[in-house]
Amino acid sequence: MYNILTLNKIAACGLDRLGDNYSITDDMNADVDGIILRSFKMHDMELPASLKAVARAGAGVNNIPIDKCSEKGIVVFNTPGANANGVKEIVIAGMLLASRDIIGGNVWANSLTGDDVSKQVEKGKSNFAGCEIKGKTLGVIGLGAIGILVANAAIHLGMDVIGYDPFLSVNNALKLDRHVKCVNDIKEVFSAANYLTIHVPLLDSTRNTVNAETIELLPDGAVILNFARGGLVDNDAVKAALASGKVKKYVVDFPDNETINYPGIIAIPHLGASTEESEDNCAMMAADEIKEYLETGDIVNSVNFPNCALPMTSVGRVTVIHKNAPSLIAKFTDILSTVNIADMINKSKGNYAYTIINTDGEITKEMADALKAVDGVIGVRVIK
Repeated sequence: MYNILTLNKIAACGLDRLGDNYSITDDMNADVDGIILRSFKMHDMELPASLKAVARAGAGVNNIPIDKCSEKGIVVFNTPGANANGVKEIVIAGMLLASRDIIGGNVWANSLTGDDVSKQVEKGKSNFAGCEIKGKTLGVIGLGAIGILVANAAIHLGMDVIGYDPFLSVNNALKLDRHVKCVNDIKEVFSAANYLTIHVPLLDSTRNTVNAETIELLPDGAVILNFARGGLVDNDAVKAALASGKVKKYVVDFPDNETINYPGIIAIPHLGASTEESEDNCAMMAADEIKEYLETGDIVNSVNFPNCALPMTSVGRVTVIHKNAPSLIAKFTDILSTVNIADMINKSKGNYAYTIINTDGEITKEMADALKAVDGVIGVRVIK
């Protein structure tokens, strides 16, 4: 029996995929094997000694103490692409809201009184006129699961699209519409973008990607859209650009005290992935990832350890989380030499590595203890 702690409300269609061998709890003091969460902030949370995996039902993981989890051998998963369509649709909506004063027009229309509302509408509607997005240029920073969908949708809406992603994978490149122009210099995106949307994780290297210097490169009257993370955009720089007219609108899905009730800022209450479909997709993917890892040791979509999988075809299986250091594999194979290694895979990611070993014989407690005693080993699990 595996015990799973949920730190947020997780869609039932996801938890149901775990099956009868799983117990679900919301008791934060319980000894649990895994955690499934959405936006709960774990940084001040005491991590149970029994914890093996954390699955975030969403893409961003800045609410999870990644370094702390890595040091303890806790695998952290996210669900890339599961909410991509929901975010894509709200980005398109954000462009339309910024281009035409739909929100202001709605507020005004609902304020009208009297018997001649229709006449008042016709007389005052010009105050809320805007522009079309067709023929304008959309700059997309980050061409992952969401960025690709946004770029392709914009092409179909008649926009020109320029994209930047220094880590663009071959698979993602093949998914891009052929009319999307990819560039190697992020400044080219800023210089061309009437609309700029950013879709990258919040890291030290990406914080304040949109700042006073890069905003200055934008065409006058540009629109900035942020449905990724608040820290990617320098709020003070955006406010200054709004005041000067350099930027027409800033659409942000992560409002805070600096961005609410400010002229030119359209604050949306973190609705990017708030669709029934996105929540279901994220919950199901998170449940599948944590179940696969607990039951087989295979890792898919981890943010702190390498993706690593091996078919379960032998009598025994042991997984080892360890530092990415030389000579460790030789020590593992020496310890398991009496049971014959049938198959093995080793993958590394930064300072950490992960090894799966299938054996023709049973892996004893003594073997497991010997593996744990190897200098550089963080965690050992005997799967079967």
